[in-house]
Amino acid sequence: MHLKYFFLPVILSAAVCNSHAASNTSVANSKSSAPAKDVAIKTAEFSSTIKASEDFYEYVNQKWSKANPIPSDKSNYGMFDVLNEQSKITVKKILENATRQKTAAKGSNLQILGDFYRSAMDTVMIEKAGIKPLLPFLNAVQDAATSKDIAKTMAVLQLRNINTPIGYYVDVDAKNSSRYIMYIGQGGLGLPDKDFYFRTDEKSKKTLEGYKKYITNIFQITSLNNGISAERQADNVMEVEMAIANASFSRVELRDPEKNYNLYTIEKLKAEYTNFDWDAFFGEMKATPKEVVVGQPSFFKALDSLLAAIPHDKWVSYQQFHIINSNARYLNNSIVNTRFNFFGKMLSGAKTMEARWKRVSGVSEDLLRDLIGQEYVKTKFSSVAKKRALDLVENIRASLAERLKSLTWMGDATKAKALEKLEKIDVKIGYPDKWWTYENTDVSNQPYVSNVLNCSYAENLRTLARLGKDKIDRTEWGMAPQTVNAYYNPLINEIVFPAAILQPPFFYENGDDAVNYGGIGMVIGHEITHGFDDQGSQYDAEGNLKNWWTEEDKKNYEGYTDKFVKQYNKYSPFPEDSIYVNGELTLGENIADLGGMIISLNALKKAVGKDAKLISGLTPEQRFFINYAIIWRTNMRPESMRMQILSNEHSPAKYRVNGVLSNLPDFHNAFNVKTGDIMYNKEEERAKMW
Repeated sequence: MHLKYFFLPVILSAAVCNSHAASNTSVANSKSSAPAKDVAIKTAEFSSTIKASEDFYEYVNQKWSKANPIPSDKSNYGMFDVLNEQSKITVKKILENATRQKTAAKGSNLQILGDFYRSAMDTVMIEKAGIKPLLPFLNAVQDAATSKDIAKTMAVLQLRNINTPIGYYVDVDAKNSSRYIMYIGQGGLGLPDKDFYFRTDEKSKKTLEGYKKYITNIFQITSLNNGISAERQADNVMEVEMAIANASFSRVELRDPEKNYNLYTIEKLKAEYTNFDWDAFFGEMKATPKEVVVGQPSFFKALDSLLAAIPHDKWVSYQQFHIINSNARYLNNSIVNTRFNFFGKMLSGAKTMEARWKRVSGVSEDLLRDLIGQEYVKTKFSSVAKKRALDLVENIRASLAERLKSLTWMGDATKAKALEKLEKIDVKIGYPDKWWTYENTDVSNQPYVSNVLNCSYAENLRTLARLGKDKIDRTEWGMAPQTVNAYYNPLINEIVFPAAILQPPFFYENGDDAVNYGGIGMVIGHEITHGFDDQGSQYDAEGNLKNWWTEEDKKNYEGYTDKFVKQYNKYSPFPEDSIYVNGELTLGENIADLGGMIISLNALKKAVGKDAKLISGLTPEQRFFINYAIIWRTNMRPESMRMQILSNEHSPAKYRVNGVLSNLPDFHNAFNVKTGDIMYNKEEERAKMW
């Protein structure tokens, strides 16, 4: 389980449109009254065959898409990927520099980074070690025959980020934001979502068959036979996972904060789930919580029965597989390649594996986040960019405040609470004021997987240490400065924008307001709006899961959300397979997209005022919408697109662009989109809210 943040997608797409507000002439052919050079928007890239009123995403991005095929080592490729590649190159330089510091003191930043990277790139050592570093864990699973042993072993594995049926994390208490609490929730699946185990279409059946074959191959490669064939062990794993999947909440159910918050005393926990030794579980973590939040009580009830009903040998097969699978990326080539053949090729559509240094850069960013972040921001972040981004935030915050005050469907009492929450949203840009330290992270000249396990262990102990703190640390970040993303955290009521996203096409330090409001401005608006989407709106100004709505206003709000669900349920790149966007699963992101666009556009109008100059023959509004489409431009392989629709809370990028813009009269006016055009939603069908 992970922190409950509302992330922007890792996978995206784009869409733009066509003509001037007053004509059907392509904007690419319009006369320019500004200097010829335009660093943000290249009108020559616009499609000459697709009209803006038909498919704005393709109008803006069709030529770019054809000119930028997906690299063989990727399942999708877009603006986020372009910046991610740049970030990885910077991280590589940081790591390589650390490896050259041969005399770095033990426990120092350079020693940890240098030894980690050396071990990750030492393929001779990795091949020689094989799965030997994992034998203590594999043997512990084999020997865990009692309830106490099983619970202790599960905690040992969780502390090293190895998948088990019970996940945990420590974070702010959603109903008492002045303290930390431990959350426990469902886990244990090897496929992205429970539905992957039960869908009956042919592609889903083939995926399930491919997954079982992958499991079989892992047992064959590792020679973990436990006295039975690899095929039989794969059967065991599938039997356990099918039972776990059957008991799991769906992704839509997991979006309900109230349903997933169930406060238990430890006494109640032990009384309800008697086949699991909770004292042994918490004891191994060196944690003594008096209360925990149980995410899915019905799941744990089912799991408690499964622990008694499923024979020990089947649990051994299941958990040993997940020890290997959770660490497969850090092991010898035969295991790495076997994993890639399923998860990379079959599930995501990539043709070749990323270069080792790229894979290692990504792992390093996850496990040694702040060590790398400190070096990254020295050369990759501008104080000027931070100042301008902060100004954008405040302008967009003011824009939403204005919108809230003018809402006709929300009463004064609810408006007052909403405005209070908006005012209290904390803003973090660039990098944290206080860096994490890593003196307790044991990294040395040992096999790569051992260093990964030790880093994971140290990070989990860091998280568990929150339980002993008297107050919440509001300076902590949930992302690295070198991460190209952003998030809203409802438990802190904060929005966070790492340094790496403050780059073109999202942000131009010397660019005009229109492209910046259409890029990073929309991202800012998106994250602010998450505080008021169908999930975020359930948290108050202090981060507490608490209703602050009148009954009438809440009913009005839910009436508006229905239109979002109906609109996005219609979108599908695979109608022949009956695979459509899930309007309920993607509801929060769709609300944030539309809200972000509206409040960012209003902020732009105030910034521009009456001095609306043309650049490259385009009005500020046109440039705003065009750059919105550009930031989401992405090419996706069919496998990756399918997986996103089935398991991701974000709509594919094309629908994020066209879906939002088809609801906006300002967009219709800017590009002369009229009733009957595909990009024109009728008034009575439009999704709207803020």
